[in-house]
Amino acid sequence: MNYSSLEACLIDLEKNGHLVRVKEEVDPYLEMAAIHLRVYEAKGPAILFENVKGSRFRAASNIFGTLDRSKFIFRNTIESVQKLIELKNDPIKALKSPLQNASAGLAALKALPLKNPWTKPVMYEEINISDLPLIHHWPMDGGAFVTLPQVYTEDIDQPGIMKANLGMYRIQLTGNNYAKDKEIGLHYQLHRGIGVHQTKANAKGEPLKVSCFVGGPPSHTLSAVMPLPEGISEMTFAGVLGGRRFRYTYEDGFCISTDADFVITGEVYPGENKPEGPFGDHLGYYSLQHDFPLMRVHKVYARKNAIWPFTVVGRPPQEDTSFGELIHEITGAAIPQEIPGLKEVHAVDAAGVHPLLLAVGSERYTPYTPAKQPAELLTIANHVLGTGQLSLAKFLFIAADDTNQLSTHPVQPFLHYVLERLNLQRDVHFYTNTTIDTLDYSGTGLNSGSKVVFAAYGEPIRELATVVPSVLNELTQFENPRIVMPGVIAIKTKPFTNYQTVKEEIKMLNYQLHDSVDQLKGIAMIVVCDDADFVAANMRNYLWVTYTRCNPSHDIHGIKESVINKHWGCEGPLVIDARIKPHHAPPVEKDPAVEKRVDRLFAKGGSLQNIA
Repeated sequence: MNYSSLEACLIDLEKNGHLVRVKEEVDPYLEMAAIHLRVYEAKGPAILFENVKGSRFRAASNIFGTLDRSKFIFRNTIESVQKLIELKNDPIKALKSPLQNASAGLAALKALPLKNPWTKPVMYEEINISDLPLIHHWPMDGGAFVTLPQVYTEDIDQPGIMKANLGMYRIQLTGNNYAKDKEIGLHYQLHRGIGVHQTKANAKGEPLKVSCFVGGPPSHTLSAVMPLPEGISEMTFAGVLGGRRFRYTYEDGFCISTDADFVITGEVYPGENKPEGPFGDHLGYYSLQHDFPLMRVHKVYARKNAIWPFTVVGRPPQEDTSFGELIHEITGAAIPQEIPGLKEVHAVDAAGVHPLLLAVGSERYTPYTPAKQPAELLTIANHVLGTGQLSLAKFLFIAADDTNQLSTHPVQPFLHYVLERLNLQRDVHFYTNTTIDTLDYSGTGLNSGSKVVFAAYGEPIRELATVVPSVLNELTQFENPRIVMPGVIAIKTKPFTNYQTVKEEIKMLNYQLHDSVDQLKGIAMIVVCDDADFVAANMRNYLWVTYTRCNPSHDIHGIKESVINKHWGCEGPLVIDARIKPHHAPPVEKDPAVEKRVDRLFAKGGSLQNIA
């Protein structure tokens, strides 16, 4: 279906058994988020909340909650989009098979945005911020947030929709010291297109005009999160994916998506910032309060019978996990094609996406040399860590395989392959005092931290242990060693206090294991943690704890470690300190009282009685 509105999509979902209506009054303060989380966890349908306390507007969530539902929404266009992306990588294919690829050409006709000043459904009425469903997601959140915004800005030097940026940057609507209905918070991270636009506007001393679209055809929402190559407009992609041209107009100098359900327009003035947050975010922790751009509200528009879409982010998997799966489904090999030699890249959702990347590359530099060691892989790694949002990664595991059978999916077999081959004295490469994800508090400050590359190629050099070596059961200050996966041990120690104490703790561990390196041949990694049973319970826990709670330069150590010619390495296992540190943000946790309150909807007679 080529939907002209969000409601058209929801009606189609309902007809096909993909949507449930909640008729009971629900509180936007914590209740709606709790309901969403429970339905998502049960792999349930999309939800239409018909009675939102304090607002006359309906709200919808879990629209993209499963990959199957997302593919159903775009069932008429997804194949054409995939063909277009494939043809971009191999344009000769279109010449060889013009009839087979005709559908891709027809789809491209939908790409050009349509300026439509006559029909403007979204401008049915003007409202206030306080009229919206003000959804407060987690107990420690600083207020109500827009979690599925499409934030539109233009280049002040090259105005117009074809040079514009559409991104999903969270918007804080209430709380902190924002003036009610007049000010809202605009949070965006590093390597975002809006930052380039604000920089140019600031340089001219002019305000940046911002339009926040909410709702509309689902292709618009997805386009705001697509990792499109620079120079490709999100609005053109929305047209192709939605099978319908992106319709827009201008009002008071602001771009208006005429098919959106809501549009908030406003301006960001140079140097005007206010505290934004906290907010429960996709790493599974709260992003704390920091100064971010202040947006002065100009006008708020709503279409007739508008519907407010939202999602809830927290420790993965969440609905944004399904976004990632859909993006991978659509783009296929397009992203690796941007980097020579890169065959596959996987941002690991269970680790919060940005902290951990897995990649498969090529090794073609020295085919004449019998000894195999990473060479081209290191060039590719540098390229990956210098490319767009991939550059926010902290950990990059990259490997090559001459049989071309290695894949980064699933995660455990890939890590097994790497750890079998990783030379800990040669193949660990650090990047210090650099940028990491804004939402990652494991580093030395906001946006600041370090990175590490683990590069593996060649024949296995160790057989990964599947049982705990006896020497690890005999340690003092370190206890309860548990196998996480072959070659990886989680071990508990006392809570982290400071980095000076860590030096003594690692010195103690080295002292105890110094003469036992031979007994630890099958162990590539020891994860020092607060709860070894939790870390070892499943891969999801291991990935979350290890890679979200570690700053590589500060928290990676090794048994019999050394620095030779500025290069760090170790003879024994790698040691990762994945304990909670005082500077870390707290993890998001559900409110038991709220959970009990929403039980009524899932009980017999409730709108959600057949779910969860």
